[in-house]
Amino acid sequence: MKRIDYDERQYAVYPAGRALSDDAAQLWASVFAQWAGALRPQAVLDLGSGTGRFTPMLAEIFGGPVCGVEPSQRMRQVAVETAAHPNVRYLEGGAEAIPLPDRSCDLVLMFLVLHHVVDRQAAAAELRRVLRPGGRILLCGMFSDQLPDLLWHRYFPAAKRVEQQVFPTLAEVTELFGMRVLGVERVTVPVAPSLAAYADRLRLRAISIFEHLTEEEIEQGFAALDRAVEAEVTARPATMDTDLLVLGVGD
Repeated sequence: MKRIDYDERQYAVYPAGRALSDDAAQLWASVFAQWAGALRPQAVLDLGSGTGRFTPMLAEIFGGPVCGVEPSQRMRQVAVETAAHPNVRYLEGGAEAIPLPDRSCDLVLMFLVLHHVVDRQAAAAELRRVLRPGGRILLCGMFSDQLPDLLWHRYFPAAKRVEQQVFPTLAEVTELFGMRVLGVERVTVPVAPSLAAYADRLRLRAISIFEHLTEEEIEQGFAALDRAVEAEVTARPATMDTDLLVLGVGD
């Protein structure tokens, strides 16, 4: 699978295409707080922070310094311009080379990041390096052996086949990090208030999996989605399931 260049197009569509509603933000804030442990304040690393959609939230929840590390220059620039916070700084870097000192973080968030990492062994070693004893990783994403039945799969069936290739299995991830598994939870998050609004959001193509589909598959998918929108009598909220794996570093 080709690497996605977020500096090419994704940086421009990501803020709108992947925006968090107030309900979604509150839900994730509650989930993060539940799994992060009782320590406050916490020094947090938002690894693969993108346009900063979670980074200021982490500063508000945990009360400590938050570092957003992102390899894409343009994604990082959007974060600096639109997601500033007094306790947040954004740095160039990636999972394989985190620009932070040893044992400097209490908590790491990786939200839909691991499948983009080329050298996962190096990333696991870096995370073990920067985490303090008792630290935790909140790894949000999907696992190829237990993919949820996502709404967009109904219209873009090739997307699910791509996801099965792109995402690692749960066992592969737990073996990779070699840390204690503190919990696994499936989180259902509101994405759009109706199928029509969901279709508008998808048309931005801010999901990186679109980059692996053919234009014919995309055209056919939107045609099917448009037919479903026309047939929708009562608006129903669109949701997305995301798995959360919580890993802990021993004392």
